[in-house]
Amino acid sequence: MIDSLRLEQICREAGHMALALWPGNPSGSGDALESWEKSPGSPVCEADLAVDRFLKRELGALLPAAGWLSEETADDPARLGKGLAWLVDPIDGTRDFIRGRPGWAVSVALVSGGRPLIGTLVAPARQEVWSATAGRGAWRNGERLVASTRKTLAGARVPAHDLPKEDQILTKVSQPNSIALRIAMVANDEADLVATLRWGFEWDVAAAALIAREAGAAATDAFGKPLAYNKRDPRAFGLLVSAPAIHGEAVAHLAGRAAALAPKG
Repeated sequence: MIDSLRLEQICREAGHMALALWPGNPSGSGDALESWEKSPGSPVCEADLAVDRFLKRELGALLPAAGWLSEETADDPARLGKGLAWLVDPIDGTRDFIRGRPGWAVSVALVSGGRPLIGTLVAPARQEVWSATAGRGAWRNGERLVASTRKTLAGARVPAHDLPKEDQILTKVSQPNSIALRIAMVANDEADLVATLRWGFEWDVAAAALIAREAGAAATDAFGKPLAYNKRDPRAFGLLVSAPAIHGEAVAHLAGRAAALAPKG
């Protein structure tokens, strides 16, 4: 059995490490933060790498038998033969992090047999710790989460800066850069719907999707199919997290765009 207290301590320590390098921290060293692009439109900074190294070392010591899949580590196919695997995004929301904005989080999930067992998000710039264990509920700062219970799609709250013409029936609410924190907003009834129509990686959503599900939300890919983890190709096309009662309506609302944008064959 995993030491859950040690796991939370490790995640909190990772958050403190990132916070010390965050440009928005007046007492940190973030004014000298180095950042660059891994590829066009994909920023990374020294904090991503430092937190990744710390988590790989500490989580590896906590559970040596588990595999490792992280945004900032070269993928090792050996993880596919492991019964357990850590899925980690050391800083989800790097754009907000680099700009000194608080919409970022450290995301850690432990998965088994393609399903998440434990998920933790630490958002120190927002003074938030989110956690969930499969079958045991979800929590933020010690308070149990209850997801949105909205019954109709029209008027549903969605974290967004802008809405396309097709989505004008929805209502915009504040959007953090971190997709994990946007998902967590549904878990905490701060939003009713989060959807993407692009390729996304398992490490982006594993912890937050478990938190949302354990709070009572629905969490699937863009077509309404279950999410799976620790796959050979660690991607899925699209994401849909919502209040359960509007999930089917949301799938139908997005179906045409999802079919047009999804890879063929």
